[in-house]
Amino acid sequence: MPSFTERELDVMTVLWQRGTATAAEVREVLASEHDLDLAYNTVLTILRILQDKGHVAHAVEGRAHRFRPLVRREDASRSALRRLVDGLFDRSPELLLTHMVRDERLDRATLERLRDLVETELAADDAPARAPRRTATRRPRGEGA
Repeated sequence: MPSFTERELDVMTVLWQRGTATAAEVREVLASEHDLDLAYNTVLTILRILQDKGHVAHAVEGRAHRFRPLVRREDASRSALRRLVDGLFDRSPELLLTHMVRDERLDRATLERLRDLVETELAADDAPARAPRRTATRRPRGEGA
């Protein structure tokens, strides 16, 4: 499972959002959208480390290298969540969920979507032939197609 440092995750987030990017483009996005002003050489070093780990690949584009992620965001999220549950919540997904539900920043609509997701999972466990689980999305109901 992939594991990222905080800065590696910042860079990977840009690649996941854009699909591909040069070191200069990653640096620009981090500065403008994430308020993170890193030196060009720092970004390039992080990209090379990610490439050495097998998390990104590059193609030569003129004098620049265009990087693309080799690790899916979903796989990285799953790995990070497992580390979070194991490290901070004593291997208890219930404790993590309890903290999330009690967090006052969750509005009623979010809590209802979480409840619906739990009820759907419970119903699927009761079904004779369990269908594959759908991956939860962050899109509120009624938005997009």
